[in-house]
Amino acid sequence: MFQPDLSPLGDSLALSSLVAALPLLTLFLLLGGLRMKAHWAGLASLAVAVVVAVTAYGMPADLALLSAGEGAAFGLFPIMWIVLTAIWVYQLTVASGRFEDLRRAFGLISADPRVQAIIIAFCFGGLLEALAGFGAPVAITGVMLMGLGFAPVRAALTVLVANTAPVAFGAIAIPIITAGNLTKIPYTDIGAYVGRQTPLIALFVPLLLVALVDGRRGVRQTWPVALVCGAVFGLAQFVSANYLSVELTDIIASLAGLAAVVLFLRVWRPEGGERALADLREAAGPTEGDSGAPDAPSPRSYGTPDKTDRQAATRTRPAPEDTGPRMTGSAILLAFVPYLVVIAVFSLAKLWPPAKEFLAASDRKISWPGLDGHVLTAAGKLSTTTVYTFSWLSSPGTLLLISGIVVAAVYGVSPASAVREFVGTVLRLRWALLTVAAVLALAYVMNLSGQTITIGTWIAGAGAAFAFLSPVLGWLGTAVTGSDTSANALFATLQQTAANRAGLDPTLLVAANTSGGVVGKMISPQNLTIAATAVGLAGQESVLFRAAIRWSLLLLLALCLLVFLQSNALAWMLP
Repeated sequence: MFQPDLSPLGDSLALSSLVAALPLLTLFLLLGGLRMKAHWAGLASLAVAVVVAVTAYGMPADLALLSAGEGAAFGLFPIMWIVLTAIWVYQLTVASGRFEDLRRAFGLISADPRVQAIIIAFCFGGLLEALAGFGAPVAITGVMLMGLGFAPVRAALTVLVANTAPVAFGAIAIPIITAGNLTKIPYTDIGAYVGRQTPLIALFVPLLLVALVDGRRGVRQTWPVALVCGAVFGLAQFVSANYLSVELTDIIASLAGLAAVVLFLRVWRPEGGERALADLREAAGPTEGDSGAPDAPSPRSYGTPDKTDRQAATRTRPAPEDTGPRMTGSAILLAFVPYLVVIAVFSLAKLWPPAKEFLAASDRKISWPGLDGHVLTAAGKLSTTTVYTFSWLSSPGTLLLISGIVVAAVYGVSPASAVREFVGTVLRLRWALLTVAAVLALAYVMNLSGQTITIGTWIAGAGAAFAFLSPVLGWLGTAVTGSDTSANALFATLQQTAANRAGLDPTLLVAANTSGGVVGKMISPQNLTIAATAVGLAGQESVLFRAAIRWSLLLLLALCLLVFLQSNALAWMLP
């Protein structure tokens, strides 16, 4: 029986924390400094985590390796299962020739690529986060922006930054519900607090998106519609989280933000859209960023050569202006069929109690062989992390698979073509599969050996100042695991305990952990791999990491200041 020691190197918790952080420092150094491919960086960092677990924490080597095995399994299923099926659904639109109609349909709202980035990456991505989460929004919206003419690095970075504000309430608010279950604080209370933090981030995210797409000129020319979208999205988050439904918060906010953009564009149009589009075309070559590295696969490879050369090519160069006949209502409806089907399937599965209960009943709990029953938590309780849940039917990936089957039937894609697209997607994601498996293996080793909790306990020792540092734990947890839900599983109880010791509001700090995870997701190796793979830049995760880290740290600093002020001067903001 193994029980983690929070300070294995003696009385110096700071020194123990430094040693515990070695796997993370290795990961970020290899990715951001040495620009190593993500799968090699993940495997190297995993090796460091195992060495630290065995030598510093005294974890038996077999338990450390078994922990890595369970983490790798979780990385492949359900996480990469979601990514596989999400990209496959997109591939069906390409194979059917409907993707061009989808591009033209979005163009009916606005042909301005900066506005399209807000609509697709922020509003539509938020809706996908609300229903699926776990990387599906990044995968789907990334390839959609590619099809609209965005260069690979720009498309990936845009969707990574956009996938922030909705994360706390993602997958029908599962991060907040998880925090409530662990701390016994009503999840509705936690959601109300989060609903007074993330809306302020949402207010500025659309402005960041137009800055990423078109720099200062884009902000200067499109700030009214960006602010309207952010303000309506944030206000809807606040109202829903506090007065309507925590579970439906992102659905309501995303639809409200989209409606606000559509209505606002009826009375105001930004200038410079054609110039921005021309600049995007010029930058859409394979040399933007470091995407032109010799071993960077071309996004064009996502198409099936014998059927989709023309459609696949739209992902490597901007689409031309619409010169064809006006789109009919049926053509517009068919263009959005995949996403309407996804929304319908997920809404049915997550919001209709009989379906939700039926799907949940199909989950299988598997006691991980050789590991379950042999690991205690730092508090001396039997760890429940060693039980692997095989959600073969209720997984968002399986729901996306069902959605894809329906889409294939509607579009008339033959079973043979659909299977060929799926197999091709698996082959193209093989390195991403290895990367995510390695990163989740790393997270499990760090969690079960006690490395993560050592770091968290050291940070929590800041006393009253912990209110400022509280979001950092959520940021760190999500950066490591790629999941705000996992970050809450790691640190929600710690946040509650630290708050009680420091005389702070425990609900505030648990909410801060959730909100901190929101801005940590964009630099998670798991999410970076998903984004890079979706736009055909597998192996170039380091490029995205170096581009995203500055925005992640900036938003984290703003959130830390907000939570610190909410703990004293701005206490009136809280319920």
